[in-house]
Amino acid sequence: MLPRRCLFGLALLAPVAASARIFAERGVALRGTDVVAYFTEHRAMRGRDEFSTEWGGARWLFASGEHRARFLADPAAHAPAYGGFCAWAVSQGYTARTDPAAWRIVERRLYLNYDQAIKRRWERDIPGHIASADANWPRLRLAGSTNGAPA
Repeated sequence: MLPRRCLFGLALLAPVAASARIFAERGVALRGTDVVAYFTEHRAMRGRDEFSTEWGGARWLFASGEHRARFLADPAAHAPAYGGFCAWAVSQGYTARTDPAAWRIVERRLYLNYDQAIKRRWERDIPGHIASADANWPRLRLAGSTNGAPA
């Protein structure tokens, strides 16, 4: 029987169809969540097909034309850290999918996490996890590690 910690790790191994830089499923970034809404509405909002754009090798959806225009004016200011992969996982040296409801903005940067439990773990040491993730991300991004396994 596998230890509980190993079982959790296996949950993160679920396949993710993504570019090496952006968390996307079937080519749609962040499960179709409007990234601008985190900053303007302070909540996760579903984007709509008619307000979409291509950026960074993925299709991004927005709740309104205004949100799409804001994104296009400065994509880097709105795109999530680590391409939208789980901030805690990246701090640990691998990538994992994210839940659009498990988010936080820190110093005007959007961070997403695998789920609410992992978000709480990440929040125990936000500066430390960000420092570790910032150090790990260039290697993970270039390696294209997108399946949750250590790179």
